[in-house]
Amino acid sequence: MKKLVYSLSTLLAFIFVLACTDHDIFEPEPETLSSELFVSGLKYPIGMAADDKNNLWVTEAGSGKGDDGSVSMITPSGVKTTFVTGLQSLMREGSIEGIAHLAYRAGKLYFLHGSNGILYTADVSSFKSGDSPVALALIDSADIGSYVESLALTNPINSNTYHFTFGPDDHMYIVDAGSNAIIKRHKTSGALSLFAKIPNVAAGVEAVPTGIVYDGSKFLVSTLTGFPFTPGDAKIFEVKTSGAVEVYKSNFTTLTGITLSANQKPIVIQHGVFGAMGFAAKSGKVLNEDGKILLDSLSRPTDIIRGFGKLYYLLSYQDGTISKLSYK
Repeated sequence: MKKLVYSLSTLLAFIFVLACTDHDIFEPEPETLSSELFVSGLKYPIGMAADDKNNLWVTEAGSGKGDDGSVSMITPSGVKTTFVTGLQSLMREGSIEGIAHLAYRAGKLYFLHGSNGILYTADVSSFKSGDSPVALALIDSADIGSYVESLALTNPINSNTYHFTFGPDDHMYIVDAGSNAIIKRHKTSGALSLFAKIPNVAAGVEAVPTGIVYDGSKFLVSTLTGFPFTPGDAKIFEVKTSGAVEVYKSNFTTLTGITLSANQKPIVIQHGVFGAMGFAAKSGKVLNEDGKILLDSLSRPTDIIRGFGKLYYLLSYQDGTISKLSYK
């Protein structure tokens, strides 16, 4: 009998240890983050995603003078290979924009061109470092922007399909920074529908949603806010699976991205503090959901994603870099 009890106790202990090592939900939340440069020389990067081989995929807005927006793959050793180029690059109000965010899922890469309202879907399962770029015309595309504009959610009518995630039903949920809305795209038919409308963050100040994540029970949305980008106006909104919207956390400034920690807590990035001369130098930050600064003095970050364990990746639009962020 004692041997049996000992065996059961040992088995239970083994199962507990296995659960702790197999899943990282027991990771402590970061108190501070340290930064290490990983990749440089990017042309105004906007979005970033990781695939199942630990490659990073990044969108680059380009020069703002033509069709040189691009999507590239970066290996774990930092080697960059252009996957596709020829995407429209625009200069608007002092910033270069066009291509937006992207995501990898089951061998496919999805990326948005915000200014044109186009969603591209590419099979990248056989693409490898050193391959020649794929022609843009050969990549499947779907018009999202025309549907958004048909809803006439803003006056004047506006659309900027900027970021997206996949929900519990595997449908795609796209945040449109122009119409302040979330658009649902059916996983098989591609049918579009209005899922949620994000309210103004202050009187006469639009939300301008910039990022969306799904934490297993609800969506969390980061907001940039409209001009004049008043400090403290930005919010993290909670959107239930029914489409109901409410404020999750307040008192942020110019949020341009959101990711989830190991414990499904939001971590956000502040693009910068806007003033008479534009965004102040090194006024970007990484923050937790309570506004605690995890990393300071950043140059206009545009995306943050979580890697494996205690590792995050951060994009700097201004510096053209990807940095690895880690904590103890």
